[in-house]
Parts: sequence; C-alpha cells; structure tokens
Amino acid sequence: MLLEAHNLKKTYRSGSHDVAALDDVSLSLDAGDFVAIRGPSGCGKTTLLLVAGGLLQPDSGELMIDGVKPYNLAANQRAQLRTKQIGFVFQQFHLVPYLSLFENVLVPAVASHLPDAESRAKQLIEEVGLTNRMHHTPGELSTGERQRTALARALLNRPSLLLADEPTGNLDRENAEIVLRHLQEFTEQGGGVLLVTHDTRASDAAKRVLQIEDGRLVP
Repeated sequence: MLLEAHNLKKTYRSGSHDVAALDDVSLSLDAGDFVAIRGPSGCGKTTLLLVAGGLLQPDSGELMIDGVKPYNLAANQRAQLRTKQIGFVFQQFHLVPYLSLFENVLVPAVASHLPDAESRAKQLIEEVGLTNRMHHTPGELSTGERQRTALARALLNRPSLLLADEPTGNLDRENAEIVLRHLQEFTEQGGGVLLVTHDTRASDAAKRVLQIEDGRLVP
C-alpha cells in the first residue's frame, strides 16, 4: 500500500474556537490508484494533503507511506522520504522566479543527487510539450506552462506517489487536459495519485472520488 491514513485528526485554533480541519479521516491508496478528494474551500482538503505528504504532523492518528510512518522519523529522514517517494503539484506552482524552466525542473535533484537528472529533466520537459520554452523563466510562461513545469519537476525523482492540490484550478481546458492526462499515465505506469480539488474536470479523471465536508470524509 502506497499510502495509508488511519483516524487522522488535526485541529486549528481560530480566535476562541477550535476548528477541526481533519476529523477522524481514514483512507488508503495503492499503486495504480487515482483518488480525488472533492469539497469546498475550507473543508480540510489542503490540510489532508499536507499531512499525507509528511509536511504537517496530525494531532492524532497514523500515516504510513509505503509502510513507513513518516512522523516517527527525524525531520531530515522525513525529508529524505519525501524526496524519494513523493512528488508535489501545487495550484500556485512554487517555481523559483529567477531560475529557467529547465533549472526549476532540476530543483529536486539538489537533494536526491539523481545521476541522470539533466537527461531526465529534458525528457520530461519534452513530454509536457515545453522544449521550446526550456530557457525561459516562470515570468515568461503562461499559467498552463507554469503548471506543466511544476508537474515535470514533481516527476523528476521518479516518485511512487503524486500529491496534487488543485492542479487544474487556474487552467484553461487545453492545459487542464494535458496535466490530467499525465497524471493518468503516471498511475498506468504503477504510481499513485491523491488529488484534492473542487474542479469537476479533475475529479472526473480520477478512478475514485471521495467527498470531504467539515474535515470528515462522507459517502
């Protein structure tokens, strides 16, 4: 099992009140799975993704990534696990503005020391249709091109799991279809995708769709 979450809880303090971002959430995802979590803004989608990615420790519950409990690891070991196992695709891209497209795709190799990083980066850039934009900075790219760059970056280290936060939310139809097609191909090759969204285009591309409301998964 690539990802297992059992009874996850995460509460935030808002003024004088506690807000349950995650309330007893359990789910699993295996190789070849494409799971979409749908729900409105503020329902806990992004919190779930951050917890699942080893970036935000839950208040209680258990998470396992490929059989490893990331929150039982030291911070540096957890970072290594993320580097090797997980690719992240965010709605806001998080590209480095002063680096070229090619250099942005190479960023994960800084931590992983991937021996074929440059050739793999060029291959991925070609696959997402951006070879002719390779030396442009993010400010010179369209919104769709920036998201395709972020997707190529997420795939660089050959992760087993992709976590995507609203990856099509800012995209036109053509670019959304390109991103979703690559996510589907990733699962066909044995990877797993957990995607959170309010975009029906993205959830329609998934094999399973779950709904989250007020921090709880509902039927």
